[in-house]
Amino acid sequence: MKSDITDLSIYDYFVFGAMLLISALIGLYYYLTERHDSDSDFLMGGRQMPGYTVSLSLLASFLSALTVLGMPVEVYYYGAIYLYDILTFTIVIGITGEVYLPIFYRLKITSTYEVDKYLELRFNRELRLIGSVLFIVQMVLYTGIVICAPALALHDVTGLGLRTAVFATGVVCTFYCTVGGLKAVILTDVFQTLVMISGFLAVIIKTSIIQGGFSTIIRHSIDGGRLNFWEFDPNPHLDHTFWTMVVGGTFTWTSIFGINHCQVQRYVCCKTRSHAKLALYLNLLGLYVVNICAVMCGLALYSMYRGCDPYEGHKISSRHELMPYLALNILRAHRGLSGLFVSAAYSGTLSTVSSSINALAVVTIEDLIKPHLNQPSLRSLSLISKATCFFYGMVCVAMAGFASIMGSLLEATVKIFGMIGGPLLGLFTLGILNHSANALGSFIGLVAGFTFSVWVGIGSYVDHPPPDESLLLPISIVNCSYGKSMYLNWTRVLEQPVLIPWKSTQFNSYNYLNIYWFSYLYLSPMGTVITLIVGSIASIATGGKNQIIDKNCLLKKEDTILLYFKKENEVEVSESHN
Repeated sequence: MKSDITDLSIYDYFVFGAMLLISALIGLYYYLTERHDSDSDFLMGGRQMPGYTVSLSLLASFLSALTVLGMPVEVYYYGAIYLYDILTFTIVIGITGEVYLPIFYRLKITSTYEVDKYLELRFNRELRLIGSVLFIVQMVLYTGIVICAPALALHDVTGLGLRTAVFATGVVCTFYCTVGGLKAVILTDVFQTLVMISGFLAVIIKTSIIQGGFSTIIRHSIDGGRLNFWEFDPNPHLDHTFWTMVVGGTFTWTSIFGINHCQVQRYVCCKTRSHAKLALYLNLLGLYVVNICAVMCGLALYSMYRGCDPYEGHKISSRHELMPYLALNILRAHRGLSGLFVSAAYSGTLSTVSSSINALAVVTIEDLIKPHLNQPSLRSLSLISKATCFFYGMVCVAMAGFASIMGSLLEATVKIFGMIGGPLLGLFTLGILNHSANALGSFIGLVAGFTFSVWVGIGSYVDHPPPDESLLLPISIVNCSYGKSMYLNWTRVLEQPVLIPWKSTQFNSYNYLNIYWFSYLYLSPMGTVITLIVGSIASIATGGKNQIIDKNCLLKKEDTILLYFKKENEVEVSESHN
């Protein structure tokens, strides 16, 4: 179904094209001005990146079109409870900076580029290869979704061709990753972050003007129950409560910021460990800004369409089109602003895809290619690095094309991403915090956690939770030209039902503990905890207490935040004696 919003104008296409061109030119600039004499220069930026620049790159690596287009829609339907992500990110960045970052940065000093090298130093090469393969699988699938998602959401609303958008995004990302290396990726991340925030602000400011001030938007949100901060229901089946978002979200995001190559690669390329920690904590401030902007956009979305939901009013064909529908509706009177919002959505995609391609190249070269080469020259490794970036760029574009015609693959891939991240987080945490963890016991724990996560993930498709396992807030079509009031107990008849009758279910103990009904955010915590428990027990049972391990692979007292306030030379001296 085609949206009733007109197609993009020539000015909008000019702004969108300019964003793509600038991103490509940044890559070309670094190709012409930087010497990539080794794979370290190309893939790690020579490890001379300042913390403030890396902080914006970390932020952009987290952001994607799913954030720009998806999170405001979640706020529209479920309320501003997403502001609890501020607390979640604070906990996650604190854990990452004080537990995981010191270990990876310390090992970087011994020429360790990639995260999975830790698994070999702490356990054995077999576990390292398992971790590498799991990472490659999840990131290829996830990156395909990130490329495809904005194209699907913007296709009907803007008239932007689906294949054109996917191809343009993939080609530009592949180009500046292949020719410019990590420095180009980081600088384009900074540029794209500014574009994304500009897109958010354009929508917020214009909606506030239309509605007579942001205070009006807040009043509408209060009247519509969107400021629902007091959701402390411990029911694990609910997706949008304090406990689900903070507890479940902490595990989920720690697996991303703490051990995911896309993030770790950023802070280990900093000049010093102090710069690396600075990058993380400055990134936290950026996360606050983005989260607040996304929530404000969601409230603005509700304020504008509180009387006529565009999806239930048959103005758009998918809920994911709500945000671009609003943006183009209110910005099309201003030349180029609609193009700015489209650029914001695709900037999220470019930043995430470029980070993924670069990280995939690092893992592949270090874990799968280098071990089979006989003393390759630095120049050869640089060329191999560029070829690997190009290869993964094409693979991710192909994956995006596949995802665009296989709708069910999107949901399945997101669940697979969660299934893999939780057990891997448990494996790394075992190595860092548990002195007794050995290779065999940790492998048993990883298999147990991964098996449990896959079992629950697949089971959730078979045993769906009941309809009332949701906190979907009331919406209305009372002001639509043909409609009447519609609340949560209204069901569409002519098309596939998306809202179903609200019924009250009395939970018995079996229903309450049915793990197949647990929120998707609990999938990662379950995988992590199972891996930790089983891995610890198995390690003790297989003689883990008697092993001799490198203490540099374990967390130390001096790795805490107090070390940040010491002088850099004191840090280097402390690490040289360990």
